[in-house]
Amino acid sequence: MDKKLAQALIKETFESPFDKNRFASFVRNLLNEIEEASFVYRGNLIPDAYEQYIVSYERIGKYKDGDNRIDILVVKLNKETSIERARTRQRNFIAGYLQGKYGSTTEKEAALVAFVAPNGEDWRFSLIKMDYRFMEGSIKEEFTPARRWSFLVGVNENSHTAQSQLVNLVADDEKLPTLSQIEQAFNIEKVTKEFFEKYREQFLRTKDTLDEIVQKDKKIEKDFTAKGVETVDFSKKLLGQIVFLYFLQKKGWFGVKRDEEWGAGPKNFLRELFEGKHGRYKNFFNDILEPLFYEALAREREDDFYSRFNCRIPFLNGGLFDPIKNYDWVHTDIYLPDDLFSNNYLTKEGDTGNGILDIFDRYNFTVKEDEPLEKEVAVDPEMLGKVFENLLEIKDRKSKGTYYTPREIVHYMCEQS
Repeated sequence: MDKKLAQALIKETFESPFDKNRFASFVRNLLNEIEEASFVYRGNLIPDAYEQYIVSYERIGKYKDGDNRIDILVVKLNKETSIERARTRQRNFIAGYLQGKYGSTTEKEAALVAFVAPNGEDWRFSLIKMDYRFMEGSIKEEFTPARRWSFLVGVNENSHTAQSQLVNLVADDEKLPTLSQIEQAFNIEKVTKEFFEKYREQFLRTKDTLDEIVQKDKKIEKDFTAKGVETVDFSKKLLGQIVFLYFLQKKGWFGVKRDEEWGAGPKNFLRELFEGKHGRYKNFFNDILEPLFYEALAREREDDFYSRFNCRIPFLNGGLFDPIKNYDWVHTDIYLPDDLFSNNYLTKEGDTGNGILDIFDRYNFTVKEDEPLEKEVAVDPEMLGKVFENLLEIKDRKSKGTYYTPREIVHYMCEQS
């Protein structure tokens, strides 16, 4: 299959409400050869320990790479919140299935699973794998608990990461992928490094742009000099403020109407701000972002209603939304160009836009931090901490940054300590 067609298939599958036929078609293209072996279990066939979490589970088929068997499953969850919570329960449920405790008495090495919320809009595509060891007499015994890697998918998510990770497997119509190759497609470290490089480039572009503005505008230069504001620190803080809001907008905390509850806001509030859906502007940074940062988010208001954007904005106490070195944001107009945030530039990867919002919009954000047995192929707080750590020593384009330690090594070091 042509790579563009493979990307289109992934996009159509992962940016839509869950559809079993579409999912089955995607899996067939991913694995190239699956054995049709379907069944559906629900009701009293769900083990008692999981009945409050799981409505049904269905096997679409099974696949063998030679040494390993991989089953393809669809698990319907009982509550909307279950897609975010009860992750250990979901993983343990599939672990029991892989061990042959229910559904099929044969032991399996792994499963590719679609976990689907009741509304069908939000779902996870997961690889769950058992690690076994061979003991004396070739008796197979469990070595570690099941591990799960997941892509966040559905109508509220972007499939950029899934496309970049899975496209080669989907495009290859000839070879049957091994379990190891499938596991590599769920590798979070590749996403971490890619996100850091994109983030670093956005920081450098912002700093270079701000340097030019400060050199040309004596009023800004005077205020920055008097307050001791460095463009490198200003740019790092600006990127940090924006990316922090990407986590919170995923929770629906921005753009909430006056009489609605937290969580009801759009999941792409920053993009809506840029598109002028919450008020017109002449300059996005000066007229929208600065008031959002230093007024809406930094000051308490009755019922958190912010009239400028005609919606509720939560008060976030803390230094992140204090003006750096108390620079005069009200009287100093800093006109960062709008195309720094979003534009129609065609990237070498074939994506449209290389602005800050364009780049961040392509990634999935989750507030759930990774655990050794549970990994989201998404930007999480731990990954963001590593990005900031890497950025500490970077002052300009000649800087190399600090060394990035993969999270598996960090977990191992902590356990040994």
